[in-house]
Amino acid sequence: MSDLFAPHVPKDVEARRPLADRLRPKTLAEVTGQEHLTGEDGVLARMIASGSLGSMIFWGPPGTGKTTVARLLSGEAGLAFEQISAIFSGVADLKKVFEAARMRRMDGRQTLLFVDEIHRFNRAQQDSFLPVMEDGTVILVGATTENPSFELNAALLSRARVLTFKAHDEESLATLLKRAEEVEGKPLPLDADARASLIRMADGDGRAVLTLAEEVWRAAREGEVFNTEGLTRIVQRRAPVYDKGQDGHYNLISALHKSVRGSDPDAALYYLCRMFDAGEDPLYLGRRLVRMAVEDIGLADPQALVICNAAKDAYDYLGSPEGELALAQACVYLATAPKSNGVYMAYKAAMRAAKENGSLLPPKHILNAPTKLMKAEGYNEGYRYDHDEPDAFSGQDYFPEKMGRKTFYDPPERGFEREIRKRLDWWAKLRRERGG
Repeated sequence: MSDLFAPHVPKDVEARRPLADRLRPKTLAEVTGQEHLTGEDGVLARMIASGSLGSMIFWGPPGTGKTTVARLLSGEAGLAFEQISAIFSGVADLKKVFEAARMRRMDGRQTLLFVDEIHRFNRAQQDSFLPVMEDGTVILVGATTENPSFELNAALLSRARVLTFKAHDEESLATLLKRAEEVEGKPLPLDADARASLIRMADGDGRAVLTLAEEVWRAAREGEVFNTEGLTRIVQRRAPVYDKGQDGHYNLISALHKSVRGSDPDAALYYLCRMFDAGEDPLYLGRRLVRMAVEDIGLADPQALVICNAAKDAYDYLGSPEGELALAQACVYLATAPKSNGVYMAYKAAMRAAKENGSLLPPKHILNAPTKLMKAEGYNEGYRYDHDEPDAFSGQDYFPEKMGRKTFYDPPERGFEREIRKRLDWWAKLRRERGG
């Protein structure tokens, strides 16, 4: 039996609601793509079965159902639901919400407070949640697209469980499209390849795939079916989910760096192009490639740094879009070059030694003696000019006397560093023979 007191919504008004809104799940079991949380054996299902909910942080990309799950969670647990956005709310708004929650608690009803974009609150605002979480006034459910470890207070995180929402996979997005067709009562006018392309365009975002589907239905004439080219023309192309100042940026640059280090030119090119496509500053990527050249290739291939700097200069000279090819060439060169972090590790070890022994005087025999007093003090006494020695090598010790000889640089037997290794071993032998 229908609810006689429910507000009547005319059919034409209902049809004008966005498809993503009309397809919102009515129960947790209907939520798609987050079965690890909402499925029969999922974390949230177990919480509801236990009759006890704690505060939580929902972390995941846009369009994965964080808001919907929070609302359904409150309904299935019998809690009052309050929703605010950190973008539009301030301290005064929080006080009103907390006060309303206290009043409900006096009547025996607890409040689930859903805070969208919770990472937008500053540290002081985040701290304001702590007392009402501790005394049970609210069960906090915060939603964020950013890594909570970096964006949320440690005190807040210690009182809330972080639950990770996953981007929709292709199967999950395909399920959403089937539901949309059932609601609309007609098939999506796309051939098989175009349908697959639309799913890829959504980039794991459930809301996006439904919005794109709506655009297709609006554009299609009677009996018209679009191929991939027609789909692209209609929807143009959805911008990749990527924010140059946030997690997406750091995740992709990390993936690029590790692909280069792992000698995988195909993966490295893929991530480089994803960042180009997302509007990343090519000169930023040029700087990162230079860093990879000195950190991960080093002297195993001394040309790597030269080529990266040349690629940066080429981009400066050519601009976009031709200049990106020079950076792509440098990227492939780095990925296919022999790898060594020998100089990088030597630098770090030498820096630690410098901090620990920074006040020690170099040995006097390698100090210049421009005055008689300095000569009398033994400065430059006993110094041997290497070019005049056999093999152009004196074997003298150049470390401070109180420090003793140290070894920081240990080149591997790879690339050009094989030759360096031979030289160092030869000099070490001469040093032992000559007592240096």
